[in-house]
Amino acid sequence: MTALVKFARLEASGLWRAAPGQQRREVIVSLGEASLVLSDGRTETALSHWSLPAVRRVNPGALPALYSPSPEGEAESETVEIEDADMIAAIETVRSAIDTRKPHPGRLRWGIFGGTLAVVLALGIFWLPGALVSHTAGVVPMAKRIEIGRLALDDVARFSGAPCTSRRGNAALVRLAERLFGNDGTRIVVLREGLAGAAHLPGRIILIGRPLVEAHDAPEVAAGHILAERLAAEARDPLIPALRWAGLRASFRLLTTGNLPEGAMTGYGERVLTRPAPPPEDMEPLLARFITAHVASTPYALVLDPGGESTLPLIEADPQKRGQATAILPDEDWISLQSICAG
Repeated sequence: MTALVKFARLEASGLWRAAPGQQRREVIVSLGEASLVLSDGRTETALSHWSLPAVRRVNPGALPALYSPSPEGEAESETVEIEDADMIAAIETVRSAIDTRKPHPGRLRWGIFGGTLAVVLALGIFWLPGALVSHTAGVVPMAKRIEIGRLALDDVARFSGAPCTSRRGNAALVRLAERLFGNDGTRIVVLREGLAGAAHLPGRIILIGRPLVEAHDAPEVAAGHILAERLAAEARDPLIPALRWAGLRASFRLLTTGNLPEGAMTGYGERVLTRPAPPPEDMEPLLARFITAHVASTPYALVLDPGGESTLPLIEADPQKRGQATAILPDEDWISLQSICAG
């Protein structure tokens, strides 16, 4: 009670309002050990006693200070205005001293909550790595996915060489992506080495091998691989295997800071090239992609299975047979793509 004894019997003038709407009157405010006494300045008659633990400041930080003996404040109780700096400081000191002696159940609740959260985080990091990676992948925005995809593509280039590029070929790739997927930002990249079919990276990046454009007379086979790869990317978020490769620490850093540590994608390019997504076993969803894109499916089906047995739905329901397939690219664009790796 040191703080209370120090300010015992401190007095100052104030303006007291007995109830909302009543006239204010000047009073003497006396600070005791356990109460605030408001007295008539002329008769010294006590007009009101306020218990110090119940006193609340209605206007924190403003002057004159306005106090009330009720938690509801000015709108529900009597009030007193005080301008004396010493009295204000004394009341605030005493209130702080009283508050430190009060039990704080909220702190206990927050302590329990914090401890529980720490356990959950520990489980997420050490016991449930899959959950952490999946949650991180679920909150990463598209712009960051594109950035991670570019990092992965840079690593792919260490094994396959720089992607094939030419002015006309690049323009043809843009038109091919727009023809198949519209203006959704899909990027198609042709690799010089290391990939015979197709693969995909985060950020709507689809990789196709050089043979898909050089060994076929028309773009239907390449288009089929691209459609199948998009289906695989939509079936399983491509960011998840990338984050699994980067590791838990990298995933946690991405979740908390928005950035992967430097070198997190090192080596992932080789993994993508050596373990591309397998051809789809269920042909019906893939057939739906051919129908939606108005692309002939038989050329792709016969490349996967020259006998046609495992890809029979793509052959029997080929949009071309029903007059639903349309040209994928003009001849000059396809010729540009076939020579994109010549440089």
